[in-house]
Amino acid sequence: MVRVGIFGANGRVGKLLIDDLKTAEGISLSSVFVRNSLNFSIDPSVLVTTDMKSFLHGCDIVIDFSLPEACEALLEAAIKTPKPLVIGTTGLSAHQLNLLKQASENMPILYATNMSLGVALLNKLVHQAAAALDGFDIEIVEMHHRHKKDAPSGTALTLGESCARGRGLSLDKVRISGRDGNIGERSQDEIAVMALRGGDIVGRHTVGFYNDGEFIELNHTATSRNTFSKGALRAASWLAEKEAGLYSISDCLEV
Repeated sequence: MVRVGIFGANGRVGKLLIDDLKTAEGISLSSVFVRNSLNFSIDPSVLVTTDMKSFLHGCDIVIDFSLPEACEALLEAAIKTPKPLVIGTTGLSAHQLNLLKQASENMPILYATNMSLGVALLNKLVHQAAAALDGFDIEIVEMHHRHKKDAPSGTALTLGESCARGRGLSLDKVRISGRDGNIGERSQDEIAVMALRGGDIVGRHTVGFYNDGEFIELNHTATSRNTFSKGALRAASWLAEKEAGLYSISDCLEV
């Protein structure tokens, strides 16, 4: 039985993870890390702690859906107390991503901006489309609920990176995430990644390839956050016995 520690338990996905673990096979909840207190009741056999070291010692693998600053603290602690990590926190800075890569030299880490099978497949499809549809303009639009803090979403940026690789480009050099005023014509290599926020939308991503006379749009819509929690649990079961290294959700799902 793989013992799971949840980091970011008070969040939307964190709560779903705890619920899904009640019926999961071969994997169970053993520890929960909280900054102050847990805002819902939990099985008394589960360790609930504000001490990072106790939290890490109380589990075999950690699933993290928190905030970038909290994820950074987790990575710094895990470097001292190595533990397999499944990280679904988005909006990580360049420093935090470098820290993640550094930590993966001593432990297996699966980092994914989206844990769903559909998005893993979508990344492969947009890479192929970007390579095949030379000359088509690429525009990416993502929609999320009003409470989402980072923009564009990590998933949209990952989709943008997949498109850029298909064209042999660096997303950092060709991405724009806003247009306003008299900015001139669209450049040939430009990849737009735009964000919309409102209501309770779980997540919708559209990658469009536009040319004169025709266009193709590839869409993924998440209708439930359970897509992410169940994907993270599947990833945790897969990662538990892996060697040190940095893995993706595509590695886990073999798509």
